[in-house]
Amino acid sequence: MTEKISKKCFTVALAGIPNAGKSTLMNNLVGEKISIVSPKVQTTRDLIRGILVEDNTQIIFIDTPGVFNPKKARMLEKKIVKTAWTGIMDAQTVCVLVDVVAGFTEKVKTIIDGIRKKEVKNVILVLNKVDLIHKPKLLALTKQLTEYYPAFKKVFMISAKKGHGVEDLKNYLIKNAPAGEWMYPEDEITDVPLKFMASEITREKLFKNLQEELPYSIDVETESWETFKNGDLKISQVIYVLKENQKNIVIGKGGKTIKMVNIQAREEISRLTERKVHLFLFVKVKEDWIAKRW
Repeated sequence: MTEKISKKCFTVALAGIPNAGKSTLMNNLVGEKISIVSPKVQTTRDLIRGILVEDNTQIIFIDTPGVFNPKKARMLEKKIVKTAWTGIMDAQTVCVLVDVVAGFTEKVKTIIDGIRKKEVKNVILVLNKVDLIHKPKLLALTKQLTEYYPAFKKVFMISAKKGHGVEDLKNYLIKNAPAGEWMYPEDEITDVPLKFMASEITREKLFKNLQEELPYSIDVETESWETFKNGDLKISQVIYVLKENQKNIVIGKGGKTIKMVNIQAREEISRLTERKVHLFLFVKVKEDWIAKRW
């Protein structure tokens, strides 16, 4: 009689300051692009879950927004940080990512101080972008961080972008996963609805094309999703901005910017859904979208 292997399952939050590499790491761990990636700060605003299944183990990775000190006047910043801490506190294990090039900054201290104050358990230090720093400096930084917070359970040195060290981190998490029933079916890689993923893809392309011109407060909502008889998809999305001049920036001169965003987003959504996509983008000024979103 074959012995039944008991299942293991737990949640792991990927935390850190903005641009630490959390989204890149989650995409690498799961093996699929789940979370959008951009050098723009506060790209991630929601809790994005990526699901890894290996043998009898299921790990739910939670890509959290970057933690920082929000400005009092900015409601969006306060909402983002609150969302981040919700993801951190709900997870069974927390991986704190630190960009080794930036080093042990005051912003890194802020998140470690928050973890200490909130008494977060099972915290792992993940030093990212180690391929961009000399070893003596890396070792000195590691010593500095572990002395500041000796409660780190383990330290990993990785390059999320190149994949260096990621397998070691993954194997450690699998090995130390507690017994438990799986939270999701075996073939799921995320709990994010397709409509939301499509909105995120378009938001990523806006980041890519607008860069420094990108209005800080911008959002994308998939308003309609229609499947034609031949399998093609007709998707209508609204890009929300707070002011009229921001609308002009998003559209671009002669509609050039919005056309490029449409082409790039349509191609990626088509790859995601494995269908031909007809994408329609509309830009609207909505001064209260932040208050209504959360």
